[in-house]
This record gives sequence, structure tokens and C-alpha cells, in this order.
Amino acid sequence: MPLYNLADFSAQLAPGARLLGLDPGSKRIGVALSDVNRQIASPCTTLVRAKMKQNAAEIAAIAAKEGVGGLIIGLPLDGEQKLGPRAQAARDWAHGISAATGLPVAMVDESYTTAETHERLIEAGVSRARRDEIIDKLAAQAILQKALDALRA
Repeated sequence: MPLYNLADFSAQLAPGARLLGLDPGSKRIGVALSDVNRQIASPCTTLVRAKMKQNAAEIAAIAAKEGVGGLIIGLPLDGEQKLGPRAQAARDWAHGISAATGLPVAMVDESYTTAETHERLIEAGVSRARRDEIIDKLAAQAILQKALDALRA
């Protein structure tokens, strides 16, 4: 399946289908889930980064259980907002996940989401151990919320 811009992505979605937000990292994949009205993103879980087939099966299982109709995946643009090697790797991964799950994908700039989430957790007094447990799914929530806000605009 192709990667869509948000406008074309929205046209692919069935009414009431939820969205799954993904923040793929080198070790973990943060997962967030929208409500059925696509207004609010909530943190869902964190997956261990593994082979494409295993991660695709885990994502497909969550999608089937939760009534997900599409995926929003973070795109790590470089400091000049351009596609660097990390962004190209994320695009390749997104193509693979889309092909394996059969779900449409849109990618959203994820610049600084993890760093900003990390700062908010420190300011809130969250312990280092707890931050490590929740940072990825909270970054996925921020990415998904950014997409939901853009879809409503």
C-alpha cells in the first residue's frame, strides 16, 4: 500500500474506525490509540522492536482487537526538516508494516516529540525508571494527537 498524505489518508478510512499511532525506535515501538471519533489520542502500549513479521503481527492483532482502520507513523525529519537516513528507514518500515497489515499509513513529522515528552515527564517529577517504561507510548500519543488535530483542521 502507498503512504498517504493526511487528506488522502482520511478518505481511506471507514466511519468510526480508530487510528493507531506508532513511534518506531531502534529498540521499542510506542503505540497509541485514538477514540472512535478521532478526537483524542491515548497511550496504548510499548512493543519491543523485532523482525518486521513479528512486529506486524503484533500491530495487526492490536488493530483487529481495537477496530483500527489506519496507522499514523512518526517520521523523524532531520534538523533542517528534510528526509535523512533515519527518515528513509522509517518510510521503508512504514511501507513494510502497511503491506503486512493491509492498513493504510500516513506519516507525521515526529521531530522532538520524544524529547518534549521526556522534558514534561521530568517536570512532572516522574522517576527515571517510570519514564523509561512510558516514554515511547507517550511519544506515540503526541504523534497521533498531532495527526488527529491536523485531520480536524
